[in-house]
Amino acid sequence: MADASASMTLATLSLIGFALLAGFYLTTLNVLWTLVSVTVTAVLVSQLLRKLRRRDALAERRVCVLVLGDIGRSPRMQYHALSLSKQGYSVTFVGFPGTKPHQDVIGDERITIIPITEVKGLQVGPRMVSYVTKVILQSLQLLLVLLKTDVQSHILMQNPPGLPSIMVTWLVCGLRGSRFIIDWHNYGYTIMALSHGPDHPIVRLAQWYEQLFGRFSSHNLCVSNAMKEDLQNNWNISGERPGGETERTAFTARDPSDLSVTLTSGRPALLISSTSWTEDEDFSILLKALEDYEGFVKAGASLPSLVCVITGKGPQKDHYRKLIDALSFEHVKICTPWLEAEDYPVLLGSADLGVCLHKSSSGLDLPMKVVDMFGCCLPVCAIHFYCLHELVKHEENGLIFKDSEELSGQLKSLLWDFPGCEYEGKLGQFRRNLRASGGQRWDQNWDQNVLPLLTAP
Repeated sequence: MADASASMTLATLSLIGFALLAGFYLTTLNVLWTLVSVTVTAVLVSQLLRKLRRRDALAERRVCVLVLGDIGRSPRMQYHALSLSKQGYSVTFVGFPGTKPHQDVIGDERITIIPITEVKGLQVGPRMVSYVTKVILQSLQLLLVLLKTDVQSHILMQNPPGLPSIMVTWLVCGLRGSRFIIDWHNYGYTIMALSHGPDHPIVRLAQWYEQLFGRFSSHNLCVSNAMKEDLQNNWNISGERPGGETERTAFTARDPSDLSVTLTSGRPALLISSTSWTEDEDFSILLKALEDYEGFVKAGASLPSLVCVITGKGPQKDHYRKLIDALSFEHVKICTPWLEAEDYPVLLGSADLGVCLHKSSSGLDLPMKVVDMFGCCLPVCAIHFYCLHELVKHEENGLIFKDSEELSGQLKSLLWDFPGCEYEGKLGQFRRNLRASGGQRWDQNWDQNVLPLLTAP
């Protein structure tokens, strides 16, 4: 439907151009032809506007997000698109391809990415000619792309770059009856001044252009209060700095104004264990220790709430899942997800403490889960068996326990006054020791120990 509408639009524009040219020629003949050409042009223009502004029932739930740059390197505009989608809007995301956008953007059914190519001007002749031709060609391309889309209620455009996108977006919004929002990240002319100097004619032209067409927007968003004040004081443009409530999870908070992410002061501690849910790992020990921990918190101990993540698949998972479901905790949450290989190290790197319940059937093997945790500088509490000391150094990179009572006492001592203990106390010291030890990477170790076996005569 959008393509057909665009074709009709181009045809109408061509007729208008023809009518204007014919009118210019015929006005040299007499007044009658002048009136005819003016009337035909007016009728064609009115028909064009009617076609361009034709809306369906969904028009008010569609928004175009526009950045004349690499979409993948425009995190703020990606967040705009995701926020719009969460509110039920259909989003047309227009910009240059290049860096892969966030997976949430790619996988969102309400977000349609329309790639446009960066146009280059003439590669011969003066630099100014190349720049002017680039602006003209980019303007035409952007105009055609925006006219091919369905009518939207709003077009939200990032600035910079604003040349030529501000003027083209304003024109399209005027033709289609859409509202125009500019998200001011910076001034384009100040970026150009870094290369050409503030007094270069093209910089002054860009400043005039940005100031003039910036005033035609319906609303203006500003990345900072300083930008908001500068727009108001120097260009008489009223802007808003997006605020509202900070986005929060149980562990982090994201400031919507600058998209910075910080750990929250009252967050729970994140405990992780992984298992194949087999008989050589007795998870009743951990569950009993968590019961004791719940009792510590209820008694008023200076301990955080606890989120315990137990990853893995195996034959005894359903058995332990029933035991977990029967528990009634207020300060401890337990979840048992299955993670893809690429997600597991991310979780390890985000955790505060690891727990290993692997008890070797022979007493001679070492748990790879602890190797993985140490690789992410995650301290570990591990249940004792014969050769565990080769990997876990008690009171150096972790703690070794023998039963649930000992484990609950270790959780209490390590997490006391959390999150301060992350930097002070044993937990912080264990992390520093793990970073300092800097064990060999897999490739180095493999090359030294395995490769010689393959190359030996």
